[in-house]
Amino acid sequence: MRDGTPTTGDAVTCTGLRYSFGQTRAVDGVDLTVTAGEVFGLLGPNGAGKTTAIRCVTTLLPVPSGMVRVFGHDAATEKMAVRRLLGYVPQQLSADASLTGRENVSLFARVFDVPRRERAGRVGQALEAVGLADAADRMAGTYSGGMVRRLELAQALVSAPRLLMLDEPTIGLDPIARTSVWEHIMAVRAATGMTVLVTTHYMDEAEQYCDRVALMHKGRVRALGTPERLIADLRERRGDGSVPTLEDVFRDVAGSGLDEEGGEFRDVRRTRNTASRVG
Repeated sequence: MRDGTPTTGDAVTCTGLRYSFGQTRAVDGVDLTVTAGEVFGLLGPNGAGKTTAIRCVTTLLPVPSGMVRVFGHDAATEKMAVRRLLGYVPQQLSADASLTGRENVSLFARVFDVPRRERAGRVGQALEAVGLADAADRMAGTYSGGMVRRLELAQALVSAPRLLMLDEPTIGLDPIARTSVWEHIMAVRAATGMTVLVTTHYMDEAEQYCDRVALMHKGRVRALGTPERLIADLRERRGDGSVPTLEDVFRDVAGSGLDEEGGEFRDVRRTRNTASRVG
């Protein structure tokens, strides 16, 4: 692990995972295992199948028994047991601009059935963990794009999940905001030991923060391993003395480019809705 945290057991196991929308096969026979405690990245451009795979793991999309297990629980037959273990930050905007930051997180505490006597403390801890304690009582509509994403992270963390699922957590953010979001994710992970499963098409983020990655293209995993190992393998194949990046690895494996977008609070909904339609 990047911070030396030991791992025990499997957090997520996908076995021959497939999912279709009509005649379109979005996920086409994915086999992968996420080890408890690691940061695992599902990488690829829009349309690679990342979001669909995430939704299968979260039980938002139905799959046959045996295809997905979360900490040993079958996502088909034990949906509630799986959901109790998860914190989920989707692409789509989940914060309410008409509520304060504290009210947004409190709402999620109720949704996740955090005991009433613990709610205020847990809400405060979640806001503190993502660096929003000072802005907690401001309306979310006044937040920047990066603050909105950190607020949504607090919403997912208030239930103290064992597995944090992040679907494009920095989409639509500028580089400084992207770094801030990741710093808070990694700080919480280091403090709690939770597993993080993240989808992204930003290869630089995956190279820096993920313990292992799976490179997806057209619904299939094209490469799997640590960023360092995948980069080293490409360097050996090239044999020309160049120093490739993880993006070079993906281009070599899948032959696809990446999108980069920017924006703040008012652009977040538009950006994520577009991404969700094509992701």
